[in-house]
Amino acid sequence: MSVLEVRGLTIALPPGGDRREAAANVSFTVDRGEIVCLVGESGSGKSVIAQAIMGLLPATLPVTAGEILLEGEDVARAGAPRLRQLRASRMSMIFQEPMTALNPVMTCGDQIDEVLREHTQLTAAERRGKILDIVREVALPEPERIVASYPHQLSGGQRQRIMIAMALVLEPALLIADEPTTALDVTTQAQILKLIQDLQKRHGTGVLFITHDFGVVADVAHRVAVLRLGKLVELGGKDEVLKRPRHDYTRMLIGAVPTLQPHGRSAEGATEPVLRTVDLCKTYHDRGWFGRRREVNAVQDVSIEIRRGQTLGIVGESGSGKSTVARCIIRLIDPTSGEVRLHGVDIARMSAAELRPLRRRVQIVFQDPYRSLNPRRTVLEAVIEGPLNYGVPRHQAIERARELMELVRMDPGSMSRYPHQFSGGQRQRICIARALAQEPELLIADEAVSALDVSVQAQVLELLEDIRTRLNLAMLFITHDLRVAAQICDHVAVMSQGRIVEYGPAAEVFATPRHEYTRALFEAAPGRDFAFGAA
Repeated sequence: MSVLEVRGLTIALPPGGDRREAAANVSFTVDRGEIVCLVGESGSGKSVIAQAIMGLLPATLPVTAGEILLEGEDVARAGAPRLRQLRASRMSMIFQEPMTALNPVMTCGDQIDEVLREHTQLTAAERRGKILDIVREVALPEPERIVASYPHQLSGGQRQRIMIAMALVLEPALLIADEPTTALDVTTQAQILKLIQDLQKRHGTGVLFITHDFGVVADVAHRVAVLRLGKLVELGGKDEVLKRPRHDYTRMLIGAVPTLQPHGRSAEGATEPVLRTVDLCKTYHDRGWFGRRREVNAVQDVSIEIRRGQTLGIVGESGSGKSTVARCIIRLIDPTSGEVRLHGVDIARMSAAELRPLRRRVQIVFQDPYRSLNPRRTVLEAVIEGPLNYGVPRHQAIERARELMELVRMDPGSMSRYPHQFSGGQRQRICIARALAQEPELLIADEAVSALDVSVQAQVLELLEDIRTRLNLAMLFITHDLRVAAQICDHVAVMSQGRIVEYGPAAEVFATPRHEYTRALFEAAPGRDFAFGAA
């Protein structure tokens, strides 16, 4: 019997846009003990469908047709009191970002307890026992400490486990997981995916798993449903959809998934290094309990070099020190010790006045383009701001901006628009154009594609590679995704706990990783055994 049956679901969009419907006549099922992956790019309707199932849609997105049958009951027609009864008891949801989904002023134990108080008649002692049991079941260490902790005192992976504990404490028939691993490191992601699979098998739960990552699909799915612009374009078993996709859109998505095979370009360069760091260190000081001074070594003895026309990738998990290295190089923060040599000149100790003429030579593209751009400035003003600050005449800066928009494959005529009027991929292209407006010799890309859909990610990677070739740039590419690193990097430095544990040509590091941490990253890569890119 199906735990969930969606029949002809249609969800209207507010008038005035290009589309009339967020979901159009969508039908699929989720059986008990089955994981169905709902796949598609941003805007395809995945999360809207999940919210419709949970009864969380705003009034501006009404269900205009179809049924959502949860164990035979149509929740699309249920009122608010009935939906409150069903949530957590028969259907639960894990959200993408646990830090925003959890209440910051309640302990994790109290938040799980809230579910039990609302839906059961258990005593306080019985609830306490059940809370500790579910915390142990989701493999969190020191359950007593965890339940007494607030969300900010836990890591991202631990917070996501708390969300899973809250969702499964009443053993619902249906679990909806909405991009639950997107914000996590590859090793933590692998742990969470295995945990969801283990719990799903143990409890016989039906799981609707929403993702845009085909690596995750290859690891966990029984069946796959592919959405495009609100329409279901393909539905079938995992092997059928991934190995023999019928729809052009599915083939495009699978073909855009980066592989773990390095690009094979020669990593040698005859030119002098554009950038060289020597024993770079960054230590933070803070005061712990009772005023004790504590040192945190974020970066320790990092020595790298990048030559013109080459790309060095720094790979590692959150907290490994990748972004700290980038910020030390560009002098957004000051190194504690070591050297940062730009064409042989050490900029690590330069004053702000000495550094200012050199800043245009090193530019950075950040992870989130929406937060990187000033929402009150047009694209034109954003791109020309840097050159104007360095004395370039306005008409020359505007002409250069037009050239750069064409270089990043954007319409120069759109420069009068504001950042919110563009998609995520388009905003990242604008950030690249803004960085290139300064005519840098070194471009730093700090997780610049991690927030993008797989097809948009492939386009931006191709764009960065094209720009590197055309302009003969040196590029420092920071990522936690080994597949992305394989596509663009000539050399790779693997960082763990502030240190470089492996460093060399990408082809060598990927073919024969020597350090156990590097090998662990490869083992944790989602879908590593599936031959993507061949569809």
